[in-house]
Amino acid sequence: MTDAQTAPDGAPGFAPRVFSGIQPSGGLTLGNYLGALKRFVAAQESGVETLYCLVDLHAITVWQDPARLRHATREMAAGFIASGIDPARSILFNQSQVGAHAELAWVLNCVARMGWLGRMTQFKDKAGKNRENASVGLFAYPCLMAADVMVYHTTHVPVGEDQKQHLELAREIAIKFNHDYEVDFFPVVEPVIEGAATRVMSLRDGTKKMSKSDPSDMSRINLTDDADTISLKIRKARTDPEPLPGDLAGLAERPEARNLVNIYAALADITPEAVVADHAGQGFGTFKPALAELAVSVLAPINDEINRLMADVAEIDRILGDGAQRADMIARPIMERTYDIVGMVRAR
Repeated sequence: MTDAQTAPDGAPGFAPRVFSGIQPSGGLTLGNYLGALKRFVAAQESGVETLYCLVDLHAITVWQDPARLRHATREMAAGFIASGIDPARSILFNQSQVGAHAELAWVLNCVARMGWLGRMTQFKDKAGKNRENASVGLFAYPCLMAADVMVYHTTHVPVGEDQKQHLELAREIAIKFNHDYEVDFFPVVEPVIEGAATRVMSLRDGTKKMSKSDPSDMSRINLTDDADTISLKIRKARTDPEPLPGDLAGLAERPEARNLVNIYAALADITPEAVVADHAGQGFGTFKPALAELAVSVLAPINDEINRLMADVAEIDRILGDGAQRADMIARPIMERTYDIVGMVRAR
């Protein structure tokens, strides 16, 4: 492998390659589907090489019950496939099966600087007041995330707004590595942040992100929810007494209303402007049932397919193992070249 690949158009640079991942520390939610999985499928359909990873090494930066982690990893793989990821066209695998992730993370730990990691807002949020009791892994998490991306010479990463800071750090690390060793080896990755519902908010509080870790199950729609549960959660979603306005400016100070409009837009593949134009003047007694019907039509088939796939976990394990082998075929030469660049003696 050369230090600089050739892009399809013949320009110097790196061949387009998309990588992204989600932690299997809980079930997939509507937020994951709209903010990530739909975009993963779109990248797959574009014909660009795509790798999608269940980042189980990231999950253990906080303690996980081993049996639950195994179940969550398989269920998440089922969710990816049910949402449209084709393991024959994309590489789908779990992170711990490809050792190059952890190997490159150590090298990058030696490139990154403590001050860079100390600025990461996610560490501050997750560690809370008792930072001295947080794991070293939680602090060094962004270096492993950078390794996830860099070990495949990834060029583009579909990512939520909350992970943008980590991608910016990955860019800094790649630039420093290339500078320190006077090579043009690692591409400077581009985050891809777009879409009406890139950041889906809680159904109970429109100022907070929809999260699988929220103690209230009513705050989110899970991809494992059945049709009745999806409808109930939308009908019970917090709103305000005012009808929908005729333009988006009227939602500026109405976070719950804006969230439901964004969700409708993303599920229907239309703009939020089109949603408010179509439903202007409607109260939520009318809008919520319309949203519930739309959500059920999109999400219930995904739930059915997850249940079908989870009936045969051996097949899920086979798919993940096959994906890991394919991922390793890309990562291993890049890792070996990395060792060569930094001066490690390797068997020939």
